[in-house]
Amino acid sequence: MKQYLKADPWSIVEEGWNPEYNEISESIFSIGNGRFGQRANFEEVFSGKTLQGSYVGGIYYPDKTKVGWWKIGYPEYFAKVLNAPSWIGIPIDVDGEKLDLAKAKAVKNFKRELNMKCGLLSRSFEIQLTSGKKLKVSSSRFCSITDDELGVIRYEITPLNFSGTLTVTPDVDADVVNQDSNYDEKFWIGIDSEAKRRKAYVVAETKKTEFQVCTSIKFDLKVDGKIIDFSTYRLEKEKYAGCQVDVEMEEGKTLTIEKYASVVSSLNYAKNELVEAGDLALKRAHKKGFDQLFDEHAASWTAKWLEADISIEGDVSAQQAIRFNIFQLYQTYTGEDERLNIGPKGFTGEKYGGSTYWDTEAYCLPFYLATADQEVGRNLLIYRYKHLQKAIENAAKLGFTDGAALYPMVTINGEECHNEWEITFEEIHRNGAIAYAIYDYIRYTGDKDYLISYGLEVLIGIARFWAQRVHWSERNGQYMMHGVTGPNEYENNVNNNWYTNYLAVWCLKYALEAMEYVEEKEPTTFEALSDKIKFYKYTEIKLWKEIIEKMYFPEDKDLGIFVQHDGFLDKELMTVSDLKPEDRPINQNWSWDRILRSVFIKQADVLQGMYFFDDDFSEDQLRTNFDFYEPRTVHESSLSPCVHSILAAALGKKEKAYEMYLRTARLDLDDINNDTEDGCHITSMAGTWMAVVKGFGGFKVKNDRVYLSPFLPDAWQQLSFKIRWRGSILNIIVSKNQVEIQNLSPDPVPVNLFGKDFDIKENDNLIHPFS
Repeated sequence: MKQYLKADPWSIVEEGWNPEYNEISESIFSIGNGRFGQRANFEEVFSGKTLQGSYVGGIYYPDKTKVGWWKIGYPEYFAKVLNAPSWIGIPIDVDGEKLDLAKAKAVKNFKRELNMKCGLLSRSFEIQLTSGKKLKVSSSRFCSITDDELGVIRYEITPLNFSGTLTVTPDVDADVVNQDSNYDEKFWIGIDSEAKRRKAYVVAETKKTEFQVCTSIKFDLKVDGKIIDFSTYRLEKEKYAGCQVDVEMEEGKTLTIEKYASVVSSLNYAKNELVEAGDLALKRAHKKGFDQLFDEHAASWTAKWLEADISIEGDVSAQQAIRFNIFQLYQTYTGEDERLNIGPKGFTGEKYGGSTYWDTEAYCLPFYLATADQEVGRNLLIYRYKHLQKAIENAAKLGFTDGAALYPMVTINGEECHNEWEITFEEIHRNGAIAYAIYDYIRYTGDKDYLISYGLEVLIGIARFWAQRVHWSERNGQYMMHGVTGPNEYENNVNNNWYTNYLAVWCLKYALEAMEYVEEKEPTTFEALSDKIKFYKYTEIKLWKEIIEKMYFPEDKDLGIFVQHDGFLDKELMTVSDLKPEDRPINQNWSWDRILRSVFIKQADVLQGMYFFDDDFSEDQLRTNFDFYEPRTVHESSLSPCVHSILAAALGKKEKAYEMYLRTARLDLDDINNDTEDGCHITSMAGTWMAVVKGFGGFKVKNDRVYLSPFLPDAWQQLSFKIRWRGSILNIIVSKNQVEIQNLSPDPVPVNLFGKDFDIKENDNLIHPFS
């Protein structure tokens, strides 16, 4: 755990130059706008330890799979989120000496700040070069969420003890690499580049996928706030364009570089229109200028915070953490483009390759349902609907037939691209998360017609997969499922993972329910769909019902628990408290063989199922299973603590709920799992929101009613959050003495608070004291 960041309710602040933590800070201080994003790399040259990263949504490369032993069914490639052409570069030379923090004689007053309230990354420091020259530097930059083709930088440099020549080179550099390239290959080809007096552009194309990105820049120079004229030495080469300018500076005067960048891609423009589109974006930016662009950007962030902010009084660390998580989610995905999705690292790093995991459906969807327009959640579902044919092809590659659909573990275009056998072939519970998301969306929004247009076809494909994936055990007279990996990835190739079996049966039940609804409401549509997918209603339904009735679920009645999988209780039943500090995290200190043989659980598995289907289990069942599994969970997946926090809250385990909240909320800020340097855990950040709203807020939707049963952690004085629900907005304020629910909408909202039903009138409020 690294606690070098200053606690602040609205900002992430690093005070003091910490080169050993620089890659961690580059992740944490990343910025984006849903269209493109940028790690917090420096504008000037930095020769120290760094992970350069600029990313454009939807742009990827199919990196050829690299495995030791090829197995039938392996994907041919692993999709890589590409390190894209860099737009931030402003190399600085001081009388021929490079400005480079890694080679400085001294660095003083270093400060880096990410102001989440307005979406601004800033940095300042004083540097003494090896020559003895001293300079003061400050920079500010943002990726505009108002105009999502623009990034803007203001970079200021002041000579403190000399007069001399500052050489500045605003540039675009597409000669970049991916750290995770399987064969050390560069993925970009230079198509066109040009530098003019005060602007430049580079058009680069990805190998194989042939996406093109045009990155254009334009800049102004000012001395003490006044625009100056200048001559430019134009630099052009393959995949690079820059403008080099020499400026004679007097001691104490400040040179300001205002750099405007546009990033446009062939996802949105014809390739022959990219240069023009980039230039038009630059003209928009330059006409408005830095200040107006920033004011508009900040106003957009203000509007987002009005809808989605969570306020915590009395605990600055917790407050900073929840805002950081919400901020990163919003700058990763806006929901405006149904072709895009939410990658595990967002725009903060390249690890995990493909942009979509089951995390989106299980963790991110609830966040966007409650904080954004309904269309945003719907677009997340439509993304998967459009990949249905690919899911059917994925299943066919593994031997499944007749329209069975297996959604990928990792994907950008719908095709499976993960290449670890225990994940690709076995971690099939992901299929259930896709079905659950449809259910969750409809339960929340009431939009049952989604089943007619899109949902049922997906549910049938998933149900067909489960019906083929199980097998009949003559010996036991039950259906079983062997050779799977559950959410706990520290167990592979197990038989009868309880969660997977339970989820498969639920999917079959829900498909039947959805089918009944569509057939009754739109019989013609149902008939047309049946013809399209060759659905043999009576034979398929008969099999599904038989599986539902006769599925095997491992259980130990003496312990009162659902057993994670066959044989789990035959392990040495240690707990996490038995581990030595030097063992943690075990995934960085133990062999994989030792991990697989151990009892330790990476993330919620049985408890994931009890969280999803909480109404199916009694409080006593939940408590018994929680008390058995939680002490054996090492939480080495970012997706784990939030589920445990929610369940602990439901059980009244306030201290455990708070402990797990802080772990999920500050996972990246404190580098708890020692892996933040390669990017933040974006999708699990939605779990942080869930831990607050579903955990401490006790929020759920059931029977077309909002349910709440909030409490305050002991360290907090007040908690407030908003929920969007079916066109209405509720503001919930929880204090030590009471709960207040404000209906900010022109329609009444049905609410259940602490087990009692209320109908809160339009623009009215409900105040309920704690008993």
